[in-house]
Formats: sequence, C-alpha cells, structure tokens
Amino acid sequence: MTYLNEYREKIDEIDGKIVKLFEERMEISGRIGAWKVENGRKVFDSVREKQKIESVRDMAHGDFNKHGVEELFSQIMSMSRKKQYALLAQKGAGGRLPFIGVDSLDLDNIRVVFQGVEGAYSQAAMNAFFGDSVNSFHVAKFRDAMEAIAEGAADYAVLPIENSTAGIVADNFDLLVDFENYIVAEQIIPVEHVLMAVPGTSLRDIRKVYSHPQALSQCEGLFEQHREWEAVPFGNTALAARKVAQDGSREEAAIGSAFAAKLFGLQVLESGVSDEPANATRFMIVTNQRIFRKDAKKISICFELPHSSGTLYNILSHFIFNNINMTHIESRPIPQRTWEYRFFIDFEGNLAEPSVKNALRGIREEAINMKILGNY
Repeated sequence: MTYLNEYREKIDEIDGKIVKLFEERMEISGRIGAWKVENGRKVFDSVREKQKIESVRDMAHGDFNKHGVEELFSQIMSMSRKKQYALLAQKGAGGRLPFIGVDSLDLDNIRVVFQGVEGAYSQAAMNAFFGDSVNSFHVAKFRDAMEAIAEGAADYAVLPIENSTAGIVADNFDLLVDFENYIVAEQIIPVEHVLMAVPGTSLRDIRKVYSHPQALSQCEGLFEQHREWEAVPFGNTALAARKVAQDGSREEAAIGSAFAAKLFGLQVLESGVSDEPANATRFMIVTNQRIFRKDAKKISICFELPHSSGTLYNILSHFIFNNINMTHIESRPIPQRTWEYRFFIDFEGNLAEPSVKNALRGIREEAINMKILGNY
C-alpha cells in the first residue's frame, strides 16, 4: 500500500499541473476567440486542427500514447471551440437564425393536405389538430403533399413521421431535406385498431378480414381466436374499410380506426383488437414558412458528417456542453452516395434560447449541410 499511495500522490501532483495548464490554455483560447470576433474569422479551422493533432501525436511515444494524445487534444480543441462560440454569442456575433417567432399559427381561411384516402389515420390527425370543419384535400403520395405546400396549393400538410412500434417513416425524413418546408407542430394519434363490418354483421358471419399488412400483423391474437377467418392484405386500413362498406357483404370485415368506421357507416364489432395497446403514430404539421411558435419546445435538425473518427461524438458534445436534452437520433443513407449517411436529431429547446443558438452555431460550423427542420 505504501507504493500505491506514493503513486497516487504523484498522479495528484501531475493532475494539478494538468488542470493549471488546461486553464491557461482556455484563457489563451478566449483571447483567440476575441480576436476572431474583431476580425470576422470563423471559429472552426479544420486544417489548423489537423496539423495540431498530427504535431502533438508525433511528440508521444508508442502507439498507445500516440492514439491517447490524439484523442485528448481532439477533446481539448473541441472545448476551446465551444468557449469561442460562447464568446461570439456574448459579443452578439452569433448571427440570427432565419426563422421568425410567432405567438400562434395562422389557422384562418387555410387549406390543409394529407396523404392517403378519406378515413386514414392522417385525416384523423388532421381533424384532431385543425378541427373537423377544416378545408382539406388528400393526395396519393407523401411527395405530393410536400409539393402542394411548396407550390402554395395548401397552407399546411399532415404527414406521419414515426410509429411507436413500427419506427420511423423513412420517406418523410428524406422529403424534409428535399423541400424547403418546415415542421411547425406535431400531433400524436393512438393507433387503436377496431374490427368493423356492415351493420347487422355478427362474428359468426365473417369469412374475410381486410386491412394493411402491418395492421393484420398487429392483430395476430384476434386471428388466433378466429382461425376460420382469412386475413386479406389491402392497400391501407381506410381503403379496406371503404371496400367493406361498398361491398355490403356480412362475410367481410376490416381492421382500421374507429374514425374510418364512423366515416364509412360501419359497425364496430370489437375494439382494441391490436396486440399492442400502446401503439401510437406521431404526425408532423408542415408549412413552407420559416416560422416557429414562441412557446415551441422541440427542435428537429439534420446534417452530414465527414468520414473521420470522432466526428459524431464532437457534434453531440454540443448538446452536452449547452445542457440540452437530445430526444431522438436517426441515420439515413444519402442517395447516390454509397456508405454515406445523414443524421436526424430531435432535441428539447427553442430557437430563441441562447444555449440553443450556441449549440446550433457549433454544429453548423463543424457539420456538413446542417438544416433546421423546425421548432414546434
């Protein structure tokens, strides 16, 4: 134990020197940041940082120490940048984000588009957010909805972005990049599947049950109880409900929402037929205006990164440094660029908050093609 205590005392002595030198380095870093403010220079200089890391790596001995020094100085320079970003913000040199804060969304005399057919969960989400009397129309594809608001045919679009059991709606993540449209709100709809049929139908009458393949797979327990039923995959839950209503046969039933059952005049035979009762879908409300509600609490962004070690870690550290809670991260392959990925991140905050501005400033400097997708 004598030798161990001596070693620990020596480490404590060295650590004290490291802390003193670190503080000296941060003080000099602050001076550099002040100079950059005065001269309009960018904080992040990738060439300089690469040269510096190579230089200190060459000072170390052995592969282990070389790698350790590289990692250590990467973090030290990352902290230096954050200090300089904060200084830029204090001096009012952080720049303004191209979004306008509003007290509330303009919902007067608007037109809303949703993807799918009448009776779809997207329509239910639209009605839940905008009201049953909203002026609306529907389109066949997600891209059609994005184009409608981009061209001004609609003021808002309602599109699914994530399901609690099935995961993300990948196409809509990509469309947020392709279009200059922005998320201004979200609506969460419980996916509560019901079994529906024409009025007067009993369970004994049913021979075929129509629905979207995913909905059918979510109701395996129901089919285990009624093995005489044939599960028939159909385009989507709303189309299945419409087919059953139009056919008028008591041998047919559909699985979908109570909203669709009411819309098409069908009788709900059983409620809560899904195996997963907590299933829900998150829908985004999108517009072509760069606006955000002043009381918005969630921000979505996307960006690309260079193919080098530690780049994602450095980006995520901006959230930690600014005490921001990240709630979701997703990666998507970039079309026509093999093995390259785009990252989508949701985090808590408002674009007017200094900590958010500081984090976004750092991410924009260090990432590639960073885009704010919305604050809602």
